[in-house]
Amino acid sequence: MRLDKYLKVSRIIKRRTVAKEACESGRVIVNGKVAKPSTEIKEGDVIEIIYANNSLKAKILNVKNYVKKEDVQNMYKIIAETKDVK
Repeated sequence: MRLDKYLKVSRIIKRRTVAKEACESGRVIVNGKVAKPSTEIKEGDVIEIIYANNSLKAKILNVKNYVKKEDVQNMYKIIAETKDVK
């Protein structure tokens, strides 16, 4: 599955266009490398997203094309989350 679609389906980022913009601006890292929106992701990959003032690092547990809101927590596991990154 494409990275931008995964970020939207897993609800890490609300909209796919926002996920695409984040990837294009170099704020999304997959397995230690800056990732493009079209990067293929799989179970076991580690995603790091740098937001305005914080960052999120998560391990992908499940890759599905559609997930109900209640089942989103089964798609990834948060490894680290930091606030006020500068």
